[in-house]
Amino acid sequence: MRENLVEKRSKEEGIKDNSNYLRGTIAKGLGDPLTGAIAEDDAKLLKFHGSYQQHDRDLEKERRQQKLEPLYQFMLRVRIAGGVTTPEQWLVMDELADRYGNGTLKLTTRQSFQMHGILKGNLKPTIKAINEALMTTIATCGDVNRNVMCNPNPYQSKVHGQVYALARELSDYFQPRTKAYYELWLDHKREIEVPDQEPLYKKTYLPRKFKIAFCIPPHNDVDIYANDLGFVAIVEAGRLQGFNVIVGGGMGMTFGDDSTYPRLGTPIGFVAPDQVLPVAEAIVSIQRDFGNRLNRKQARFKYTIDNYGIDWLKNELSQRFEGTLEDIKPFGLTTNGDQYGWVRGIDGHWFHTLFVENGRIKDTEGHFLKTAIRKIAELGIGDLRLTGNQNLIIGSVPENDKSKIEEVLKEYHVHEKKHLTGLRLGSMACVALNTCGLAFAESERYLPSLLDKIDVLLQENGLEDRAINIRLTGCPNGCARSALAEIGFIGRAPGRYNMYLGASHNGDRLNRLYREMLSEEEILAELAQLLKNYAKTGLPSEHFGDYVTRMKIV
Repeated sequence: MRENLVEKRSKEEGIKDNSNYLRGTIAKGLGDPLTGAIAEDDAKLLKFHGSYQQHDRDLEKERRQQKLEPLYQFMLRVRIAGGVTTPEQWLVMDELADRYGNGTLKLTTRQSFQMHGILKGNLKPTIKAINEALMTTIATCGDVNRNVMCNPNPYQSKVHGQVYALARELSDYFQPRTKAYYELWLDHKREIEVPDQEPLYKKTYLPRKFKIAFCIPPHNDVDIYANDLGFVAIVEAGRLQGFNVIVGGGMGMTFGDDSTYPRLGTPIGFVAPDQVLPVAEAIVSIQRDFGNRLNRKQARFKYTIDNYGIDWLKNELSQRFEGTLEDIKPFGLTTNGDQYGWVRGIDGHWFHTLFVENGRIKDTEGHFLKTAIRKIAELGIGDLRLTGNQNLIIGSVPENDKSKIEEVLKEYHVHEKKHLTGLRLGSMACVALNTCGLAFAESERYLPSLLDKIDVLLQENGLEDRAINIRLTGCPNGCARSALAEIGFIGRAPGRYNMYLGASHNGDRLNRLYREMLSEEEILAELAQLLKNYAKTGLPSEHFGDYVTRMKIV
């Protein structure tokens, strides 16, 4: 059967195989002044370099009527292990967003930056400037390991620093080795006599994207169960003992195709800290060799595991991993959200978590967030940390400098926790329209106004301070991890959403479909009754997702 895979493989597999290690004809396409786009095959390869070709869907009909090609533009994603950046790096991103992008920055659910609205001719100078600031865009998209997530709050213990170091090590180790990136974007001269090699990925890389994350209980702010490979830190008496290994998580699905589904990761064992990289490499190699290369809808690691079985995976792993996979260690998780406001670290430095609505760094009337963060970065104090919930931590602030940060936040009217409901603080949305080509409905541009209306229902029932996580995506690919939301929405058509309920507040239980194809009016009617009943019959301190499950609402 394996001999026939080349003949039956998906189109994308052929594109990778014939790309000369991700070069394709990208260079030629970038230099073509007659179109704002690049060739279709090259657009797929461009993802490995960190960019998606998109177009402004708001102007699609108008440009078609004028017989103009779509207004092509590019999204660029920046790889930052654990989401930790220096003030100098932030200032580079802020300036590039204004010079080449749409003037905003998007903080993603994988602790990365996204820039939108970049024209083809500006891709190269943007990527070059990012690399000069000691960041990169390589492998933030494409069929490779993506940005490695990690709890961004090292103030909690010395263990956090150790775990962050491992996240950075894995992020660097699993980057592609092809020199194509450096030739295309950084003007490195190609050395023909030194052939490209991909010791791990080989010529066709992975069957689909691969995601790795680290979490440190009791906090699950990286949604550890949503990742292809997760490492849960086990700490005893303040010392890092090792990690539980969790495999096969993934949020995406396809409407109408029951063979696709969200899946929680499965714990398979425990490894010592020095075994993290070897076990990760072995697991990635298993997905490389056995992942589905015929049907991309079945190509994620979760389907490989379900097709072959956990026992098969453990047996295959034992043949590739020379270390010991011990029994799983007990651990507990309390929340998959962020902790807002000031927290003092073990080293005496302060960390301030800011709520960033849907991760969009921008200035709006009465709330000049982009300017405020730039002014803080210009102070050169501490660092800036992107969370897995699209928020921002102003970190490592010395005691004497804390007042300087507070003055800037006050001057530019950056909100404090007291102005926001618990639901809004637990909200996330993907980009969706107007740029994402996969979106069926609005997400980021719509969720704030929907929350305005739901907030009224919360206040009517005395629930405004209850921590409830709500997530909305414009399609079922799950970029905002809506399957792990206590209240989740997935766009089906313009103005219509499927509604899902019942995920756990700590991220270890998926939600379930409650209603389909709801309009806003129908959404509010459903939530009005649900929240009213929750306020009346919910147990003290019972999370909404647990209430929904206990009452068998889904």
